[in-house]
Amino acid sequence: MKITVIEMDYIKNEYQVIIDRKDEKAKGSYTAYLFEQGIDKILKKVGEECTETVIAAKNNNKEETVYEISDLIYHVLVMMAYQGITPEDIETELEKRAAKRSNLKKFHVVDKNS
Repeated sequence: MKITVIEMDYIKNEYQVIIDRKDEKAKGSYTAYLFEQGIDKILKKVGEECTETVIAAKNNNKEETVYEISDLIYHVLVMMAYQGITPEDIETELEKRAAKRSNLKKFHVVDKNS
């Protein structure tokens, strides 16, 4: 499955806004605040948004799940920017994985009786 240009353009545009806010250090910018606080704060937010996404999905609330997924994507993009990971890096990895379709990994079976 090839990622469409529109899908990646949105991610790349959002990523660029995040980079711009990081570089501008704009007063009152939540994104700038996250960068000022550092990786621990950013990772805390990624964890919180991940948990909130899981809860919304578990509650079968589509509107809330979409909202939380959007928050999660934003915070993951902030984390990526902080660590110098670009959307192109992710796109390359996803394309590698798409090339491995139908390559089901064998899972280790644990003997629960031992």
